[in-house]
Amino acid sequence: MRNLIISGVIVILALITLTTSAYVVDETEQVVVTRFGDVRAVRTTPGLSWKAPFGVDKVTNYDKRLLRLDAPTERFLDRDINILEIDVYGRFRISDPRAFLQTLNTEENARRVLAQRINSSLRAKVAERSREQIIGGIVELDKSGDPVTDAEGNTRVRATNSRTELLQEVIAAVQANLAKENPPFGVEMVDIRIKRADFPQEVAGRIFERMRSDREKISRRLRAEGEREARTRRAAADREVEVILAAADRDASRLRGDGEAQAIAILAESLNKDPDFFSFQRSLEAYKKFLNQRTTVVLSSEADIFKFLQSPGQGSSDTAGTGASGTK
Repeated sequence: MRNLIISGVIVILALITLTTSAYVVDETEQVVVTRFGDVRAVRTTPGLSWKAPFGVDKVTNYDKRLLRLDAPTERFLDRDINILEIDVYGRFRISDPRAFLQTLNTEENARRVLAQRINSSLRAKVAERSREQIIGGIVELDKSGDPVTDAEGNTRVRATNSRTELLQEVIAAVQANLAKENPPFGVEMVDIRIKRADFPQEVAGRIFERMRSDREKISRRLRAEGEREARTRRAAADREVEVILAAADRDASRLRGDGEAQAIAILAESLNKDPDFFSFQRSLEAYKKFLNQRTTVVLSSEADIFKFLQSPGQGSSDTAGTGASGTK
């Protein structure tokens, strides 16, 4: 019985020793084994490994995948002394677990320190650039230097690579800063991105008011240009109308004069051919006008207009054959 108890105790001790000595390295992790604060081993390959039992060796696990950090939103001054609130995030990797354990120790400390380095480098780079370069777009200008607008009056902005260039410079600056650390942090900065770059809320109203005044200035300029163009075209149209009307009056006067001249020539030619017949014809026209009207005409009985009524044949006695044909 005593041997059985001793055997049981030995088995239990062996199991305890086994469980406290073995540890598993996951494929997404890297492990640092320390003994009383000194690094004894670094495991980066997945599998089962061994250490001193009963807490003599301590195992610290770190993720070897890309880690994300969100830097706190801070205010920056651009080249034109405009205040911008910029929110950035980044990706980093623990490249040296041994150095990381001895300096930063935890991922939270790494995120805090790296966020400070990112904002410090970003502040220096933002101060060298304009707002358009930070945002990554530039306002299109026409030949006169005024902003180009679309049909709805919105300013047209052309995308540029200025933001990408800015972030690349920030990454290079952070990496250079980390490389100077002694002892090293054991981290590698992989990527930095800007989530938001905007004006502070307290100055947004003034910014919008300035934008509104700029739009109003553009609209006034466009209306003035339209009114000037309208006056120019209206004056050109009125001048063309005057020219056309003058030419029409000239042509009409010329045609009317030609017609009257031809009528006078025809009338003169007819009169020269038979003056008595022409006189008789004009008398008949006169009779037709005043004899059919209900008016009273007082004339001398010896008036020339009555000679064809009093003596129908007398008008033709002076010209042979003419008067006879006129009284018939």
